[in-house]
Amino acid sequence: MAADLWSLYASMLRSRLFEEAIAKLWHDGYISGEMHLGTGEEAVVAGIVSQMQDGDAMALDHRGTAALLMRGVDPASIVRELLGRSGGLCGGMGGHMHLFSRAHLAASSGIVGSTGPCAAGFALAAQYLNPGAIAVAFFGEGAMNQGMLMESLNLASVWALPLLFVCKDDGWSITTESKKTTGGQLQERCRGLGVPAAEVDGIDVAEVTAVARTAIERARGGMGPTFLRASCVHLEAHFLGYQPLRILREPMKEAPGIGVSLTRSLLKRRGASLHDRAAALKAVLEGVLSTLHDPRRDPANDPVSRAREALLSDPPRLQELEARTEREINHVFTSVLAGNSL
Repeated sequence: MAADLWSLYASMLRSRLFEEAIAKLWHDGYISGEMHLGTGEEAVVAGIVSQMQDGDAMALDHRGTAALLMRGVDPASIVRELLGRSGGLCGGMGGHMHLFSRAHLAASSGIVGSTGPCAAGFALAAQYLNPGAIAVAFFGEGAMNQGMLMESLNLASVWALPLLFVCKDDGWSITTESKKTTGGQLQERCRGLGVPAAEVDGIDVAEVTAVARTAIERARGGMGPTFLRASCVHLEAHFLGYQPLRILREPMKEAPGIGVSLTRSLLKRRGASLHDRAAALKAVLEGVLSTLHDPRRDPANDPVSRAREALLSDPPRLQELEARTEREINHVFTSVLAGNSL
């Protein structure tokens, strides 16, 4: 069965516009603290969540907004939560990293690797109480170095749990390249525990959907877990406000303040030697310049744009879908900010 690209693109676009609106609120100062967006992960999430059914559960990491939206959680309740309002999804107490919906069997956490044991619990409950239902764990490749996730893979294998482990691999563990902190191949780790593993292009929603379908059918049929490694790109880096990206996007605004601080540090009488300061300055400049070639800046790595290209043969339908989605998202944010109920 071929993927319904129109439906998948609609979900991806809705998520993208929603998170872009969230980013604006954050930049405008309405949302406090860090903000981790899932822009760039839309194809991975849509390809899997679109195949979930009533009774299925999902454990989400600190980028859970897209999955919750696609699963049917009220978008206005998420906005209120991020704004810290009592009418939010979790009463305004959880923020963007701790979103929960009992009605949708969805739970998220900012603890790296915690989606493994959470999803294993969901899957164990499904195995006994709701045969045919599955659980999905979403996490980044850095979580694969956490003991609790490895233990969850082992238990899922031993107990043949109906569980899909989804690794969203962008090649970066916050600001460190993952290849510098991870040994071996992730798929081989899982196979060593008896968990079948597959790799997929996480920017191609049709490919994600097809590969995930096999894993999901396997889980529903009582055949146990599968590990899916999906390569993707976080378009906003690890969090909003990532400085190298800010400098490149608004050099006239960002560079002066940084330049003054660096100059003061370089000329300060006390502290590190001039040689060490010069080396540190060089490292900073190299970090900024490397962003010029960063995959996060390449339009080809945008899953929403790639999905849209496949629909260009029907411009009227595409324009109507995009206009309708934009109106919906605008209405949600306008109403919430105005204090109206939806």
